[in-house]
Amino acid sequence: MATDPLVSTEWLAAHINDANVKVLDASFKLPGVLPLPKDDYLAAHLPGAAFFDVDAVSDHSNPLPHMYPSAEQFGRDIGNLGISNADTVVLYDAGGWVAAPRAWWMFLAFGHGNVRILNGGLKKWRAEGRAVESGEVKPKPETFKASYDSNRVRSMQQLVANVESRAEQVIDARAADRFEGRAPEPRAGIRSGHIPGARNVPYNQLFDAATGTMKPLEDLRAAFTSAGVKLDAPIVTSCGSGVSAGVLTLALYRLGITETALYDGSWSEWGQEKGPPIATGPA
Repeated sequence: MATDPLVSTEWLAAHINDANVKVLDASFKLPGVLPLPKDDYLAAHLPGAAFFDVDAVSDHSNPLPHMYPSAEQFGRDIGNLGISNADTVVLYDAGGWVAAPRAWWMFLAFGHGNVRILNGGLKKWRAEGRAVESGEVKPKPETFKASYDSNRVRSMQQLVANVESRAEQVIDARAADRFEGRAPEPRAGIRSGHIPGARNVPYNQLFDAATGTMKPLEDLRAAFTSAGVKLDAPIVTSCGSGVSAGVLTLALYRLGITETALYDGSWSEWGQEKGPPIATGPA
């Protein structure tokens, strides 16, 4: 069994002042949802936490939303957040399990294995009456060297080829009405539907909305198997723009399935007007 990526609020409270433990707020919201995650961060965040902006730590030359940056840029951006290769990174978000797993998978993909996610995020931390701070934390820059593992990420070209070969199962984290093409996409100009052959495991089925904590392993396993996913066969996760797919990736990792990949462009790429063929209706 791989090391559990999750840490408890109790663990973090005991270690938050350790010199080599660095905490990042990786909260994210869909376009148009206010207040902005950065404004939420400025209002209240864990003590000492810097803000990991998934839109900033991305390839700015690519018109698609928050695509993976180069290893050089990731290393520079993470170093500027006060993190070195010797640090234990603890990521959290507002408690809705949307963005911290994306940041966690980016760290793994760029060669930093010593990274964890706070189970329950800010929601559970505050519910327990633990201290928060306001304002921006600006850490002293450190040196962070990144190396990119392309095995953890998939491109559209690879997914197009996979529609024919079906070598890898594609699991979509979006809500069922978006997956089935019954609801419009939140991004303008994007078609409704899903990648042909994909399965659907909405990410919000994997955590407890009341506490923000991830569900027990048997519940995670049941969510995938009931959607027709074979847990002993190759898996690629997908979603709207490569963020909530990370929730599926995290759940699978906790089940011991660590060799998955994430489709970075996800539906914001595939669903474009001149994109590849799409499917609608149930999986």
